[in-house]
Amino acid sequence: MAAMSVKGPSVSCSEEAEALACRKALEFAVESGFTEMILEGDNIAVMRAVVSTSGDLSLLGHVYEDIKCSIRGLHFADISCVKRGGNKVAHILAQYARNIDNDLFWMEDSPPPVLDALYQDCLNMNE
Repeated sequence: MAAMSVKGPSVSCSEEAEALACRKALEFAVESGFTEMILEGDNIAVMRAVVSTSGDLSLLGHVYEDIKCSIRGLHFADISCVKRGGNKVAHILAQYARNIDNDLFWMEDSPPPVLDALYQDCLNMNE
């Protein structure tokens, strides 16, 4: 329904990159008017922190609290950890963001960089 490829800030680790990407995706979804969301990530530490009901005192704790706050504003949210291979479209868009100058957003349109991956996902869903 919607996609984006956004160049983020420099990060120090994959957990920080995943947490910031998660927060940005939720911001985009909420600003676009979505009230239901399936949130998948391949970093188990991030996904655990997002679903945790306890506070997080780590350096990323404020990011996780922002994510949880955004999720509470949705009517429905399904949050899960998937293997990187199961998240190919997101991975391609993240790699694509490395080579763009401006943030790109697609609404009700398939992003050209991921057309092949989307096609492959559709084939796998029908098996």
